[in-house]
Amino acid sequence: MKYPIGIQSFDKIREDGFVYVDKTALIYDLVKNGNIYFLSRPRRFGKSLLVSTLECYFKGRKELFEGLAIDKLEQEWKEYPVFHLDFNGENFTQGNALQKKIESNIAEWESLYGKSPNNDSIGERFAYVLKQAHKQYGRRAVVLIDEYDKPMLDVLDTGYTTMVDGQTRSLEEVHREMLKGFYSVFKAADENLQFVLLTGVTKFSQVSVFSGFNQPADISMDSRYDALCGITEEELYSYFDEPIKELAVVYGMDLEEMKEFLKKQYDGYHFSRRLVDIYNPFSLLNAFSMKEIADYWFRSGTPSYLIRLLNHTNENLNELTGRYYDPSEFVDYKADVEKPLPMIYQSGYLTVKDCNIRRNTFLLDFPNNEVRKGFVTMIANDYLKPKMSASNWTLDVVDALEAGNLEQFRKLLTSFLADIPYSMRRKETERERERYFHYTFYLLMRMVSTYTVYTEKQQSEGRVDCIVETPDYIYIFEFKLDGTAEEALQQIEDKGYAEPYLSDKRKLYKVGVNFSSESGTVDGWITKE
Repeated sequence: MKYPIGIQSFDKIREDGFVYVDKTALIYDLVKNGNIYFLSRPRRFGKSLLVSTLECYFKGRKELFEGLAIDKLEQEWKEYPVFHLDFNGENFTQGNALQKKIESNIAEWESLYGKSPNNDSIGERFAYVLKQAHKQYGRRAVVLIDEYDKPMLDVLDTGYTTMVDGQTRSLEEVHREMLKGFYSVFKAADENLQFVLLTGVTKFSQVSVFSGFNQPADISMDSRYDALCGITEEELYSYFDEPIKELAVVYGMDLEEMKEFLKKQYDGYHFSRRLVDIYNPFSLLNAFSMKEIADYWFRSGTPSYLIRLLNHTNENLNELTGRYYDPSEFVDYKADVEKPLPMIYQSGYLTVKDCNIRRNTFLLDFPNNEVRKGFVTMIANDYLKPKMSASNWTLDVVDALEAGNLEQFRKLLTSFLADIPYSMRRKETERERERYFHYTFYLLMRMVSTYTVYTEKQQSEGRVDCIVETPDYIYIFEFKLDGTAEEALQQIEDKGYAEPYLSDKRKLYKVGVNFSSESGTVDGWITKE
């Protein structure tokens, strides 16, 4: 089986015999039921392939679709003038990069359809080209814009500037105005447009680049199109049965164990209230090709703009995840650096895990182990700035917990915390000190949870600070700051935190831990089997 890793051209995939997961029935439905759309999906989720497939369809290349679902649905196969603008692969941190990109595309289109006799703006020139294309073809134009938001994300909250008419201006502001002028053409050219699709990671709100433009139908959380990008579980088992079996042999698992392994690692995305499981296509295809399960998607790009945004907010990651939200809080991005949640969600680092239909609220959390481990480790390194590697520390901790070696875990935890610079843990108030230590332990245990089961469990007598489960052991932790380990252990006893596990055959440990805000590390530790 040939895997189209890094190949986004529909014609190349079909002509060269790469595997293609058939999305054409959904594409047919999309083009017949509307004409201006916006779709948000995380990076490397198949947006560019979707755009390429639509381009081939609107160019009437029927031969490429033989044997696919749309082959039986479409009867006419008309050819339309197609305008494809791809912002992928460009670096927009240079002052004139965006203008050059748009100018070069318009100049190419003008060579085909003619140039306006007037010295018009970029938007007006584009509108003229669309009108001329409509006249020459006798059919309205199709506009496909891939990763429309990349010029914004490249400079978001960077402070980069450029010179405009002798004045120093924010590059972020210049890009916003330029894109706003370019996209506003869709309103004036409405009679010349057959179909428009903009794809991207984020949806900037009406107050920014979409202003002055007929608002597109946002299908990012439309249940009709939740499987338009990515791979559903049904598609996974239908198209990739043999590769799954091959991976199972490599890892010494039976088929069901391997399916569960893949699910935990790469599944978990949901793009509508239907909660249809969507697997990350980039990671899956790489795993099948390399015959190794690894963090392919996360390694393929560092979301530096998210780190910048998280450094602005007063909310920690543990205060953002595992909560129900109204859609307005995470669907629309209003360019507010104090509220990073929409960017984290739309970039694919959080996803919908449940919905309350009556209240129209959605539970957001990490989609799978790949994202949880990569994102939390990255946040931990940025927040704590330890000298040692957080990833290596995590693996050592997992080894200690799976072996039942609590003394080794104590040493590892103590040394890691002591390794954090004093400047990072210096807090002015008692509340801030408690919040810092709570968040620190949250980050550390979230990294460990990729390999074990970690819960912050609400029980009848209160919330347990931390429960870690391995195949052979259960650990119940209670933490105190500037108290005593004895007090922490006594709280486990008084609250009966261990009672739900008394019939469990695994060995259970209760662990009371005290942290010192002065030393920044563990200064009290008591265990009880």
